[in-house]
Amino acid sequence: MQKLSLRYKSILLISLVLIADQALKIWVKTNMVLGEQFHVLGNWFIIHFTENPGMAFGMEFWGEYGKLTLSLFRIVAIILICIYISWLIKKKMPTGVVLGMSLILVGAMGNVIDSAFYGMIFGESYYEPATFFPPDGGYASFLHGRVVDMFYFPIIQTNWPNWVPWIGGQSFVFFRPVFNIADSAITVGVFYLIIFQRKFLFEKHAETEK
Repeated sequence: MQKLSLRYKSILLISLVLIADQALKIWVKTNMVLGEQFHVLGNWFIIHFTENPGMAFGMEFWGEYGKLTLSLFRIVAIILICIYISWLIKKKMPTGVVLGMSLILVGAMGNVIDSAFYGMIFGESYYEPATFFPPDGGYASFLHGRVVDMFYFPIIQTNWPNWVPWIGGQSFVFFRPVFNIADSAITVGVFYLIIFQRKFLFEKHAETEK
């Protein structure tokens, strides 16, 4: 069996993660309503359908202008990362570096697809699961769609001690943010590069600059 080239490994990884990300998002979008959830493993792994109008893990900023700015930034970032990965492959850089950058790329791609197209092809999900291409049109225009999130891991659910100033007695949940496969790909890619490819990222680039 012929060994896969580094370029094909990158393309294969990107394709598999992107298909998984979009398939799960479409399933959630067309089978659940916003706020609906079901427990996968007890009370600490839950599929909880929410939509994120802003950044990863539910963060958002600057309203509609922020949404447009973020979408455009992601598109520019995707283009630059593609160019960088091509350069890494051309220079025969380590496989781990290329695949780590590929995870970051596919994560950005997965969320850009939601932002760019979901508003045009899906209806709202407030009272019933969304439908493809509803007769009255989608819920938003190009680049103004919302990112579908579903993974919720409230591993620790407790209350802050009463002696803690301002928040004493209030509920505390770890991990609170709801996220998706694309967010996970970005996070895994970044941490993998920092932890396992730190020597390349810092030492090799310093040598190149010299």
